[in-house]
Formats: sequence, C-alpha cells, structure tokens
Amino acid sequence: MPSVLITSANRGLGLEFARQYLAEGWHVYGACRMPDRAEKLQRLVETGAGQIEVLQMDVTNRSTIDRAAAAIGTAAIDVIINSAGIMGNSATVGNVDYDSWIATLNVNTLGPLRVLESFLEHLARGTRKLVVTITSGMGSIGDNTSGGYIPYRSSKAAVNMVMRTVALDLKPRGISCVVVNPGWVRTDMGGSSAPLTPEQSVTSLRRLIQTFGPAHSGKFFNYDGKEYPW
Repeated sequence: MPSVLITSANRGLGLEFARQYLAEGWHVYGACRMPDRAEKLQRLVETGAGQIEVLQMDVTNRSTIDRAAAAIGTAAIDVIINSAGIMGNSATVGNVDYDSWIATLNVNTLGPLRVLESFLEHLARGTRKLVVTITSGMGSIGDNTSGGYIPYRSSKAAVNMVMRTVALDLKPRGISCVVVNPGWVRTDMGGSSAPLTPEQSVTSLRRLIQTFGPAHSGKFFNYDGKEYPW
C-alpha cells in the first residue's frame, strides 16, 4: 500500500489531498497542529475510509516534527506533500510588519525543509521517494506584474529555491523534489472569489503528481501540468 504524509491535513488543500488519497487506497499520515480541533480530519478517521493516522505537528517547531516522525517508527513514506502555509499580511513598501514577515517565512519557507529533514529516512525507505511542496504563482519572480504581498511572495520564492537546491542535494539518494502551483483555489486563504474548488485543484495535482519522477525534480509546475516561470 503506498503512503503519503500531508501537512495541514485539517483544512483546505491538505484536507482534500487526504480525502482523495484515502479514496484511492493510500495509507495517509495527516499532520496538523491541533488534532483535537480538526473535526473534518477526525471524521475521515471515523468513517474508516481507508487507513489514516493523524499526527500532531507544528511545522514551525522542530521537536513536534521529530516526535511525529518517531511516532511512525520505521514506516516507509512514498510521498510527502508540504501543504501547510499562511498568507501573512498584504504588505507594500512603507507598510511592512516585519514580525509578521518572519512568521510567514517560518511557516512557508523553513517549515517544508524541517519536515523533509525529520522524515528523510522514512522517505528514503519508500518507493516513490517524492517531495511535493505547494508553492504559489505569487512566488514566481518572472510572473510578478502586480507587486504587493511582500511577505507571502518572498516566502514562496524562497521555498522554491530551497526545494530546487534540495533536489540537487538529494539526487544521489534517488529523492525527487518538485514545487507546484495549485492555482487560485476557494479556500480560507484563496477566498470565495477563487475560480477553482479544492476538489478540482487537488484532482489535477494528484494526476500530475502521479507522473513525477527524477526527470521532474527541481522543477516548478502549474496545476495544469505546464512548467511555471521561476
């Protein structure tokens, strides 16, 4: 049975990834900060629709990630999906909350690398050996034509570079790292005006993820399969 670790599996894209992978018969490790409050995620557990284990994890706190990794012992993980992310504020020049910016970088940029480091040996034991990090078109330097949102844009541009670098570092171990733009999705972050539902976005992303291998490592893709400008 293939297995997947999903961060922020209690809401938005993470929750939809958990639903869909469960429906396909995967073993799902759904991670979130406060499992006791994750009602929708807990309902997935209660339905018994496949196999799912809920892990307590805060991507800004390495000790919680290490504990989650220890909790699953020597289990193999085929795919890691770094879904946890925050928007931060819509800062422009002259209106920057630097503490908020640091918090955004801590979740969006450092968080995915912390998760990868803690679960690296689990991933190395898997068959797919694939890390997929949810980035954003707003993290594309080449596609930035509107400005604003300095903390969020910079955090996503930075995680793109982190994962491109890690892809090279881990190539000798056969581990692939890809970043994907999910599109503008109707989540708490994307808002009600977004054109895509979580189901539509994740369905497209899962279809794309299924094709990923070493040849795609270190690249940036849109949810429709096209490469995105860095």
